[in-house]
Amino acid sequence: MPEQALYLKWRPLSFEDVAGQEHITRTLRNALIRGRVRHAYLFCGPRGTGKTTTARLLAKAVNCTHPDASLRPCNGCANCMAINEGRFLDLIEIDAASHTGVDDVRELRDKIAFAPGEGSYKVYIIDEVHRFSGNAFDALLKTLEEPPGHAIFVLATTEIDKVPATIKSRCLQFEFRRVSLREVTARLAHIAEKEALKIEKAALELIARQGTGSVRDSISLLDQIVADPQETVTLISTRELLGAANSIHVAELVDALVGEDAPRGIHIINMAIDGGSDPRQFGRQVVGELRNIMLAQTASANLVDASPEEQERYQDLAESISRSRLLRALRSFNAAVNSYTGGWQPQLSLELALIELMQDDSSFTEPVPPPAQTVSRPAQARLETGPGPAAQPESAAEDYQRAQVSAPGEPPAYSVSKIHQGWMEILTQAHRYNRSVPPLLEHAHVRRIEGNRLVLGVQTEFFRQMIADPKRSRVIEQAIHDLHQVKLRIEVHVVEGVSAPSESAPDAAKPTADDPLVAAGRELGGVVDD
Repeated sequence: MPEQALYLKWRPLSFEDVAGQEHITRTLRNALIRGRVRHAYLFCGPRGTGKTTTARLLAKAVNCTHPDASLRPCNGCANCMAINEGRFLDLIEIDAASHTGVDDVRELRDKIAFAPGEGSYKVYIIDEVHRFSGNAFDALLKTLEEPPGHAIFVLATTEIDKVPATIKSRCLQFEFRRVSLREVTARLAHIAEKEALKIEKAALELIARQGTGSVRDSISLLDQIVADPQETVTLISTRELLGAANSIHVAELVDALVGEDAPRGIHIINMAIDGGSDPRQFGRQVVGELRNIMLAQTASANLVDASPEEQERYQDLAESISRSRLLRALRSFNAAVNSYTGGWQPQLSLELALIELMQDDSSFTEPVPPPAQTVSRPAQARLETGPGPAAQPESAAEDYQRAQVSAPGEPPAYSVSKIHQGWMEILTQAHRYNRSVPPLLEHAHVRRIEGNRLVLGVQTEFFRQMIADPKRSRVIEQAIHDLHQVKLRIEVHVVEGVSAPSESAPDAAKPTADDPLVAAGRELGGVVDD
C-alpha cells in the first residue's frame, strides 16, 4: 500500500492545529461552547488555507460526545474516531465540480429529511460550491433557508464572487486568509521534526515562500523534496528541485534595473536560466523583490519579512529609483510572468520586459543599436545616410497616415519577395522610430501580401499582441513606406512552423515575373511555367 501523502497525514485534528486562521477557529469554538451553532456556513478563501479541514473539524465538534464543550473535538470518542477514519455516515461531502446539476441537489434535498444515524447532526460539506449551475443554486436555496434541525451545511469556495447573493445571505460567511510565511515555516518545521527529516531552516523558508500562503501546497512541496529521509536537505538542493533562482541572481538583476544597466540585466537573466532556474519562478522572485522595494518606498521597510540587513538594503534601493519607474518595472515583469507559455526561448519574455522598461524610461537616453551581426551592409549604409533625415523622432511615425485596409480577394499591391529581400533594411529603418520594434520583428516572418495587407506570422499570442499594437504597426508601415514607397497594412497571425513562408503564399514561394533571375532566363530563351 502506498505511503500516505504528508498533507493528508498531517491534516489538523483540532482547531488548535489550524495555522493562520485563529479569527475563524476562535469564533467557531465560542459558538460551540455557547450552543449557538448556525445551520449554514460559507467558507471562502484561497486554496490550501484550511476551508475543508475546518469544515470537517466543525462536523467533528458538533457530533463529539465529550462532556466539556470547550474540549470538542476530543479525538477520543467513537464519533471523532469514525470521522478521522472516514467512516462516519452522517458526514456527507459533495464535490460541486462533479455534481453541478439540479437533479443532484434534489437528491440531496430528498435525503436530508432522514434523521442522523450515528451522531447528533448530519453535516453536508459542499466543496467548490461556485461550480453549481443556476438551477442547482435555486434548488438549494429553500433548503438552506429552512433546513431540518439536525442538518448543518458548510459551503466552501475559492471564488466567492460566483456565489449568488441569495445564497450568501442565508449563510454565516467566513473568509480564510493566506497564511503568513512565519506560520507556514513553523508548521513545516513541526512536520519535519515529527517525521525525523533533516532539512535546513533556510530550505523550509524557501518552501514556504513557494507555497505562497497555502499550507497544503507548502506541505506538498516538502513531500516532493524529501526523497531520502536520511539525507540532509539543503537550501541549494531545494532551490534546484523547485527551479528557484539563486537569490544572488535576483538581487543582481534588481540592481541592474535600478542602475539602468540593460546589458548587465540581459546577461544576468541568461545566467540564471542557463543555470537551471525556471523562467516563471525567476520572474516571480524578481516581482517579489520589486514589491519589497515598493513597500520600503511607500510605507516602511519594516513591512518586509526579512532580516534587518535585508530591510536596510531594500530601503537603500527604494531611495535609488523613482516611484514611476519602479511601478513600470513591477507591471512589466508581472505581465511577463503571467504571459509565459514556455517555448523555445524561455527567457525571452523576461528579456523583453527588461528592454521595454528601459525603452519607456525617459531617463534612459543611450541608443541601443541592433546586433551588429544582423545588420547588412546596405542597411548599415542606410542607417548612416538614410533616405531622409539622419535621425527621426518617434513622433514622426505617429504622424504617418495609415492606408485603408483593402477588400478581401484583391491582388497583391506589392511584391512580397522585395519585402523579403529588404527585411533587414526595414528593421534598421524601424529602429529609427522605435527601438523596441526590431527585437520583436526578429520573431516574425513575412508570410504573404493580400491586397495591401502584409501578413506576418509569429509563434505565440504574446508576440501577436505586441506587434499588432497600432503604435508598433504604424512604425513598421512607416519604415516600409520610407524604403519601398508603398503603403501596406500590417496583419499578424499566430501560426505553427513560421520558419518559412506558408504554402498559401505563392508570391513568396516562387520567383515573380520581375525577379532578376526570371528576366535573365527569358533572355536565354526560357519559358516561365505558371
